[in-house]
Amino acid sequence: MDEAQNTTIEQMKMFLTRMGANSKAVITGDITQIDLPNPRRSGLLDAINVLDGVEGIQFCHFEDSDVVRHALVQRIVRAYESVKPQQQELPLGEAIEVGSQRREERTQAQGLHPAKPQ
Repeated sequence: MDEAQNTTIEQMKMFLTRMGANSKAVITGDITQIDLPNPRRSGLLDAINVLDGVEGIQFCHFEDSDVVRHALVQRIVRAYESVKPQQQELPLGEAIEVGSQRREERTQAQGLHPAKPQ
């Protein structure tokens, strides 16, 4: 299974409990790229927590240095990781800086009402 970070807990459990006799499964995913809507938790994160220590299951965690596609990809991953602590989510309704003008100011200057579609 690929992109397992975007499975729900129920989907992951369903996949894991359907393995046949003498079968093997490899599950891959990047827990830094979860695209599930809140408050759903990732099936991959849940499986890591629930199944840690279960005989026959192993986890392999990769670092940015394990990226082997292209040297530029490693630098991109490091760049994003270095700014992650500085990034913050803006609350809904808060103005977003764009260039030298705030979005709210531009909307008002154009005579548009921000809450009503035009």
